Amino acid sequence: MTHTDPYLALSAATGRFSYGAPRAVTLSADAGRALFLRSTGATDPVERLWRYDLATGRERLVADPAAIAPGRTGAAAELPPLERRLRERIRLWAPGIGSFAATADLSRAVFALDGRVFRCDTETGTSTELPVAGPAFDPRPNADGSVVAYVAGGALHLTPGGRVSPADGALWGVAEFAAQEELGRTRGHWWAPDGSALLAARVDESALPLRHFADPAHPEAAPESFAYPQAGGPNADVQLWVLRPGGAPTRLRWDTGEFPYLTAAGWEGGGEILLTVADRLQQRVLLLSADPATGETRELSRTEDEFWVDPLPGTPLRLADGRVLTSADTPAARGVALDGKILTDERLQVRRVVGPRPDGRLLVEAGDGDPADQHVFLLDPGTGALEKLTAGAGVHAVAAHAGDVLLLTSASLDGVRRELRTAAGSTDFPDLTAELPYRPRPALSRVTELALPAAVLYPRGHVPGRRLPVLLDVYGGPGFQVIANEPRRWQFKQWWADRGFAVVTVDNRGTPFVSPDFTRAVFRRFSQVALDDQVAALRALGAAHPDLDLSRVGVRGWSYGGYFAALAVLRRPDVFHAASAGAPPTDFRQYDTAYTERYLGLPQDNPEGYAADCLLGDAPGLCRPLLLVHGLADDNVHPSHTLRLSEALTRAGRAHTVLPLPGVSHMLPDGALERVAVQELAFFREKLGPGREAGAPPSP
Repeated sequence: MTHTDPYLALSAATGRFSYGAPRAVTLSADAGRALFLRSTGATDPVERLWRYDLATGRERLVADPAAIAPGRTGAAAELPPLERRLRERIRLWAPGIGSFAATADLSRAVFALDGRVFRCDTETGTSTELPVAGPAFDPRPNADGSVVAYVAGGALHLTPGGRVSPADGALWGVAEFAAQEELGRTRGHWWAPDGSALLAARVDESALPLRHFADPAHPEAAPESFAYPQAGGPNADVQLWVLRPGGAPTRLRWDTGEFPYLTAAGWEGGGEILLTVADRLQQRVLLLSADPATGETRELSRTEDEFWVDPLPGTPLRLADGRVLTSADTPAARGVALDGKILTDERLQVRRVVGPRPDGRLLVEAGDGDPADQHVFLLDPGTGALEKLTAGAGVHAVAAHAGDVLLLTSASLDGVRRELRTAAGSTDFPDLTAELPYRPRPALSRVTELALPAAVLYPRGHVPGRRLPVLLDVYGGPGFQVIANEPRRWQFKQWWADRGFAVVTVDNRGTPFVSPDFTRAVFRRFSQVALDDQVAALRALGAAHPDLDLSRVGVRGWSYGGYFAALAVLRRPDVFHAASAGAPPTDFRQYDTAYTERYLGLPQDNPEGYAADCLLGDAPGLCRPLLLVHGLADDNVHPSHTLRLSEALTRAGRAHTVLPLPGVSHMLPDGALERVAVQELAFFREKLGPGREAGAPPSP
């Protein structure tokens, strides 16, 4: 489909303004050079490997898929299933080189392309294909790059060297679905520093139910299946083993029944392994030290919470002096503690511990006031003293660091800057993304007695006094904040506003970065808190913005936001007059273990909460227009969620519309988002357009 709308055409052509952005930036140990992935420009989706010399400020293309594998670009259809699914987990849809791993000096890098493995000499820009046992995934070099470990056929191999994992029917060297999607761990094998051994995850999914996918648009194609950890059911059995080529393997021993989730692992020198594990409800997180020779483990730290231990990336972290940094939440603040002593105060909401600097201070990303902003700080673990490294409203983050070199990404409503800070000064890091077509200026505020973060976007050129239908563009679920001073997230909302809507966005309780108490309000039940907060915020915004016509309120969202959109018209038709629900998890009993159980507990222990959050029983009450949209290749929120709700609505005689998207995944890649927007716009214009009376619910 060719878009006639200029914005939608530009958004699709530029990958939502992401093509041309440097990604996966890695600095050498001496901080003299960097490797990174990027395409050649704003409308080129194919990612290539580049090298950047910090002394000269020059970049060089060192691996181009078009040159080393002509006719093969790393498109999704050409990828081995393991890599395709990992890209879905990390929300990467650009073709080309999806990831790379390199030696510490970055002189050699390895990567997979369409199941083939290449080793690149980054000094000369020469790539050599390595022999592999089959379509390969996640290649990683040893310290000097002479041997590469990779996964093929569910087994861990070396090239040169052959298979190194046992042939026992398990998956070796990969991260399971729960780890990739919900726990922040995307890899499953790690080289020992001296290259003598590999730490490898062994994943047994035999107890898990299978999810099946068939493309109705292509009935000649065989269906695909994969193991899925469904709430209340079994998880994958995950173990860690030390594998030695030619030697006996050693299993690392901890109570995997009590602590089934492996959230992080890695070598600490040649004689120690550190791993982080969590219990099923994620109320206890342990940092363990393991002896690779014997497999014995000992506990270094324990973090506990009566609700759940909210993941704080970068923790737990053992410092050079042996002390352990952990997350430490109070009702009002996300903080960190050193050996149990809290270092931070309630001025700070810590979001990530990036790591130590050469002087021993810690790089942290945190909010220090308005939750719409994020800054980078240096935290002294001895005194708790803070030095703020960034300034101005926006979302500031560390993209890479080594030695005294720091690569910062600063995104504000005025644009994005990638700044390389060295001892010699500050320079811009190469970025080829498209210029954003406009600078939205959302009216940010905190509303209701709960101080909910909220925003209103008007059409550009809006004349005060002209009342507009309201479009609530919502997410509302745990783990993702919408209200932020970051430009890309407002572009699409401004497009909707320019179509004649007042676009409203609210972060209700349960979303992150306001306070732990704010986030934990959804403990053991999602729906009621989100619905109450969004309704209260709408009314408060309506009082403050008289141009919001609350008799014409539409709601749209995707994933959890799609769940909320359907929930809104089903349970509050007095407030919401039409909804577009994209990929909604309509029954959390059918969603995955690690995410769902963190907040709702086990279905067998909280049947009332799961039932209250399920939308299927609300079907007979639908009296507002509802558009359901779902990608039929969605392996995150399976399309059965939408189909079951549609079935319940049909059985109840409730009219609704379903828009199926054959071959489309949860990410809405390759222009699918923009194509869906055309359909949504027609839907909302028909249901909420000027002149339509929207007071009483229409007949279904």
